[in-house]
Amino acid sequence: MRNRAPRSRPLRAVFAALTLVAGTMFGLAVSAPAHALGNGLALTPQMGWNDWNAFGCNVSEALVKQTADIIVSSGMKDAGYQYVNIDDCWMTGSRDGGGNLVPDPAKFPDGISGTAAYVHGKGLKLGIYESAGTATCAGYPGSLNHEQADANSFAAWGVDYLKYDNCNNQGISAQTRYTAMRNALANTGRPIVYSLCNWGQESVWTWGAGVGNSWRTTGDISANYTSMLSIFHSNVSLAQYAGPGGWNDPDMLEVGNGMSFTEDRSELSLWAEMAAPLISGTDLRSATPATLSLYTNKDVVAVDQDSLGKQGTEIASAGGADVLAKPLANGDVAVVLFNENASAQTISTTASAIGISSASSYTLNNLWSHVLTSTTGTISASVPGHGSVMYRVSHGSGSSTGTTHPLIGASSNRCLDVSNGSTTPGTQLEIWDCNGGSNQAYTLTAAGELRTLNGTLCLDANGQGTTAGTKVITWNCNGQSNQKWNVNPDGSISGAQSGLCLDVTGGNVPAGNVNGTLIELWGCNGGANQQWRLG
Repeated sequence: MRNRAPRSRPLRAVFAALTLVAGTMFGLAVSAPAHALGNGLALTPQMGWNDWNAFGCNVSEALVKQTADIIVSSGMKDAGYQYVNIDDCWMTGSRDGGGNLVPDPAKFPDGISGTAAYVHGKGLKLGIYESAGTATCAGYPGSLNHEQADANSFAAWGVDYLKYDNCNNQGISAQTRYTAMRNALANTGRPIVYSLCNWGQESVWTWGAGVGNSWRTTGDISANYTSMLSIFHSNVSLAQYAGPGGWNDPDMLEVGNGMSFTEDRSELSLWAEMAAPLISGTDLRSATPATLSLYTNKDVVAVDQDSLGKQGTEIASAGGADVLAKPLANGDVAVVLFNENASAQTISTTASAIGISSASSYTLNNLWSHVLTSTTGTISASVPGHGSVMYRVSHGSGSSTGTTHPLIGASSNRCLDVSNGSTTPGTQLEIWDCNGGSNQAYTLTAAGELRTLNGTLCLDANGQGTTAGTKVITWNCNGQSNQKWNVNPDGSISGAQSGLCLDVTGGNVPAGNVNGTLIELWGCNGGANQQWRLG
């Protein structure tokens, strides 16, 4: 929510943060509260969508229904997203004669109950918005002193989730106002996830677990890297307060709203590592395959949804090179290497530093590229500016070298393809709908080759070209350097000879991602059309 906070809010947030730090530094009693809400909900962080970041007050029944359709058809539902959440401006400007909230009949001709029935019919759940004040942030009737009546309406309409904002709060303690709605929701007997949105005021993390299922730890996020980074810094230090049923909430995801693909991927990596609610704030109806490839990465989502319920902690942060570690229920550890800076840098840690039990070797599963590598203890990667590399670290040895997989492009969700399965050397590579054919299967060899068509041909930089625009073709395997490739931790594949990246030509725009789009070498730029994952 673009909340209309009092002018003193930033100072309050700073004071709260300083109080927490001071308590830690000087031995004061700052301890995590018990998770006492006990409504049995949000045992893992909430996942879904909210309309505000992309639409503001332009919410409608049609938008909610269309979004529910997309969540199903895009694979987001299968990945775990289930809440379709309505934000502010859904109601009329006044209550009815009985003091009840009234859905705007122009925006919601079937009412909230009819909208909920449609969403439920898709196997999803519906969320709604209110404010713990006399009015919402957009000026519609608030719930202060109407808590039970409003909770009864939400339950009768079939609502499954309440986002409860903080505008026009009359200076009344947040804990008092939010507890009143907690009790009202409980009295309805309907299971309703309760999301506290009080902007991180009054050290909400110290009492939120007894009141709600999640609590905003910061002010509002914006669709830019600076905002995302600031909110990450505020939220990452609060890990001790999160756990099953109650989560630190660094606000909705801006993935798809204008940051670069690299920055979008960092946001989703960091939010998953911090066990944050994953609530998309973009227009999913027009989301690109690149955006959807981020939201639907089940390996990353699994880190967020891990049943152990631990928020990842920052174990190193020097010069903008951050290392986060999150223990997982099966004994693995999820690690994010995050580069806050604009230029690439190598970020390193060790298995012992991340807290995984001692072993002779470890497998690093790159959760974005799905490439497996082995290490005896050092975890290191070259991380692009504003980028992140995310690993799941486990005991034992594993490697993608010598295994055969399709290579799927992030910008298209299509496979690297030898046109028509041609065995004629010199055929230029393209992208095509994935079909499981041998002309879409590639084996990374120990020599750095990418062999295809059952190992008979190699990917080749045409004419040993080292300039942008060089065609990527198949050729008889000959061991030359123009047939050697680096599968990089950031998901790019670069030529060992040229240093240029495997690129879907023109794939930085949707029109450049259709079947038959050709592959060339181009300067590495972090674009989604240069990102690949093993299928």
